[in-house]
Amino acid sequence: MNAKTQNVGAPPGTLFYNGEERSDRIKITLIEYNETEFFEEEFYDLSECISHVKPNMVKWINVEGLHKPDLVEKIGKIYNIHPLTMEDIVHVDQRPKFEEYDTYVVAIMKMIGYTNQVESEQLAIILLENTVISFQEPQGGDAFDIIRNRLRASKGRVRKLGADYLAYALMDAVVDLYFTVIEKIGDKVEEIEEEIITASDKKSLMQLYHLKREMIYLRKQVWPMRDMINNMIRSETTLINPTSDIYLRDLSDHVARIIDTVETYRDLLSGIMDIYLSTNANRMNEVMKVLTIMSSIFIPVTFIAGVYGMNFDNMPELHTKNGYFITCGVMLAVIIGLMIYFKRKKWL
Repeated sequence: MNAKTQNVGAPPGTLFYNGEERSDRIKITLIEYNETEFFEEEFYDLSECISHVKPNMVKWINVEGLHKPDLVEKIGKIYNIHPLTMEDIVHVDQRPKFEEYDTYVVAIMKMIGYTNQVESEQLAIILLENTVISFQEPQGGDAFDIIRNRLRASKGRVRKLGADYLAYALMDAVVDLYFTVIEKIGDKVEEIEEEIITASDKKSLMQLYHLKREMIYLRKQVWPMRDMINNMIRSETTLINPTSDIYLRDLSDHVARIIDTVETYRDLLSGIMDIYLSTNANRMNEVMKVLTIMSSIFIPVTFIAGVYGMNFDNMPELHTKNGYFITCGVMLAVIIGLMIYFKRKKWL
């Protein structure tokens, strides 16, 4: 029985992981910093990680792995996270959203990548007082390396501002990854469009359907993200500094651009599909046209050959000395005459 089946009828706040089965250890990365100090270390034991937490520094705890709900539950108890939030964290099909609680706010979204197809992983970012906790599925890489490098090198504003700016920076890195993925999909759309126009085949059609499904999936993920960020902007929580609103509005603009691009590619793919169907229909019409013309030419010839192939004794022309050549000549004349007629009608 899988987790999805087990979760049916379970009380709210029950933790069931419904992603791919995994047995690897969960890695916890602790990063602490201020303007002058920086500390980074990886742990595989939660207690050891918590023991290294220092006061008076901004803390980022990144948990790579959601397949052990008991660990998520332990973190939730330490930081007083609501059971419903923990349930959303381990539920990898969760719709992107933003929720506000007394001591923290949480943003849940999808982090995506692209190789031969769109790949996504669950991501939850929890903002507490002076602390950010992120939960993600390990998929061999993420969008956070650029943030880690800024923290290590003390570049940009991230070391100078608080945990709310760090949460924004993480979300911004994820949104920027959407642009990269959409650019790759755009290149693929151009390739398929050229293939379909030049020589459409069943393989191109399957690729086209696959891309349409991916754009539908991206649309389902991006549209709720706009609402999520707008809810963050409108939030009255003290955890988000008013000075961060300008960055959140910029993030909202990025998401709006992504939505516009996704809708554009979605319409473009529908147009390419129409081109594919029209091209195939025109090609079929051309084939049927040729077959019809050939049939029209040979129907009278077949009629003549059928009549003179009956071999009745009383047929007047049967024993004519030049009957064979005359009949062949008539057939040839009929063929030439029909071809001239079709040519004048511009059917050839």
